[in-house]
Amino acid sequence: MKKCNCGPLDIIAFILVVIGGLNWGLVGLFNFNLVAAIFGDMSLVSRIVYILVGLAALYKLLNVKKYCNCKTDTPPSTPATPTMNQ
Repeated sequence: MKKCNCGPLDIIAFILVVIGGLNWGLVGLFNFNLVAAIFGDMSLVSRIVYILVGLAALYKLLNVKKYCNCKTDTPPSTPATPTMNQ
């Protein structure tokens, strides 16, 4: 079982990165910007959302090592090596 220390900032950053990714997916697939549709095209609130998504992505990028080094409770299993019976 993996143990990771994910604090509130990690969760908020994850949610913002997912929102940004989904929004870019909508823009690419359907030419539809959900953030602009909700808050207005380049309104103050839209710009704040874009800035927060960018900062969240930067935070995740700078902390990627934290997520790659999660420790497990059980030792990893070693693959069985075939034996040759002659």
